[in-house]
Amino acid sequence: MSGEAGGLPGLDPALDRAPIAHARWGRRSSERPETVSSGDRGGATYAALDLGTNNCRLLVARPAGDGFRVIDAFSRIVRLGEGVSLSGRLSEAAMDRAVGALAICRAKMKNRGVTRARLIATEACRAAGNGAEFHARVAKELGLVLEVIDRETEACLAATGCTPLIDPKADGAVLFDIGGGSSEVVRLDRSQTMRRGPPLPQIRGWISLPTGVVTLAERHDGINVTRQSYEVMVAEVGALLAPFVRAHGGEGLGGFHMLGTSGTVTTIAGVHLNLKRYDRSRVDGCWMSGAEINAVVERLLAMTYDERVASPCIGAERADLVLAGCAILEAIRRAFPSPRLRVADRGLREGMLVQMMREDGAWGGGNQAAAG
Repeated sequence: MSGEAGGLPGLDPALDRAPIAHARWGRRSSERPETVSSGDRGGATYAALDLGTNNCRLLVARPAGDGFRVIDAFSRIVRLGEGVSLSGRLSEAAMDRAVGALAICRAKMKNRGVTRARLIATEACRAAGNGAEFHARVAKELGLVLEVIDRETEACLAATGCTPLIDPKADGAVLFDIGGGSSEVVRLDRSQTMRRGPPLPQIRGWISLPTGVVTLAERHDGINVTRQSYEVMVAEVGALLAPFVRAHGGEGLGGFHMLGTSGTVTTIAGVHLNLKRYDRSRVDGCWMSGAEINAVVERLLAMTYDERVASPCIGAERADLVLAGCAILEAIRRAFPSPRLRVADRGLREGMLVQMMREDGAWGGGNQAAAG
């Protein structure tokens, strides 16, 4: 949401001077290293925060050229939606973890002199019976006002953030975003090039599946996954996807490729690349063939839980979720067969940044399509 004049956007001005705990980086926060000093406050500065079922993520950026330059970032696994699919409520421990991460994000936004921000919450907050109580707590303790977005908005933001990775020679892409509590699948035609700024997504159709890595793993025991239980998960997701496949699958997909954004696909890419430590610069935008994806999934299925924990691209925080994510990916791949997949370490936050900057005219004539 846009901020009020005179204070941090999305922050209650009465709390703007509240003391803030020292911020430390969460796991994988090195995905985007800082490129300016904390005292650099020149020009409009934007923040995009995504509080999902599994992660709390923040990007702070400034317009640059026909895109933007990230000046700060934060990512932490908080598992806000842990147990929601079973109890219908956010647990106290999960809310505590999320509030702790949000406090760090608040500090970073204030320190960077953010002039406009959008702070969104997704499936966990949509589904939980006590979601409103959590939002009230965040507003009271941190002064941050969360915007709970609907599934269509979530799909649109993911498409906006990932559109620059569509192969310009392709007819389009089938984009998927495997979340913690929901998964979005979007059929995209070739993107519309703008005179200035990033391209616009051309959405032909979308679906939001009411399942993600956290909810699926909770239902099927993500720690002890057998080939049989894996196929049960694939079939469950495939049934949810079937109506969308009838409308948007089959003929006309020959010139399309898959485009995946999520911790699942970036983890698969990291394992494929044999990374000793996650490296966004090598993962974002990389291509994988169907055979390469199959090989990684086979490796993961053959691992014990402890072996997944020991893997540098998985770790304890994802070891019980990664095979549920692979099952969702497999269901999508079977529905939309494609020889290649492009991996995106980007999505909702980038989509929010692009939308805000375009609304503010950050790229001059960026709201006009390029001549055909």
